[in-house]
Amino acid sequence: MASTAPTDLIRAAELFHALSDETRLDILERLRDGEKCVCELTDVLKAAQSRLSFHLRVLKEAGLIRDRPEGRWMYYALNSEAFEEVEETIQGLKKAAKNSRGNNRCY
Repeated sequence: MASTAPTDLIRAAELFHALSDETRLDILERLRDGEKCVCELTDVLKAAQSRLSFHLRVLKEAGLIRDRPEGRWMYYALNSEAFEEVEETIQGLKKAAKNSRGNNRCY
């Protein structure tokens, strides 16, 4: 079985950490329909601005969302490339799990 490079493991940990919080998953779910203004997210999630900013920063640093300023507001959208990375990681693990069946040998 091929080993995974340390940088791949670090990247996977960053992505899965960002996906491991219910509030961040809720934010991503809200962005499914397209770009949203931070003010819309604040209203819909009924979250304090500081709490929402923290979660948006985690998602942005992981590359799962993009932002763009417009006037005094910031708009957020999903970043499809990051979700492709998540999918590739899952597919690699799935393939490894299928290939490891019956290889339970201790030496």
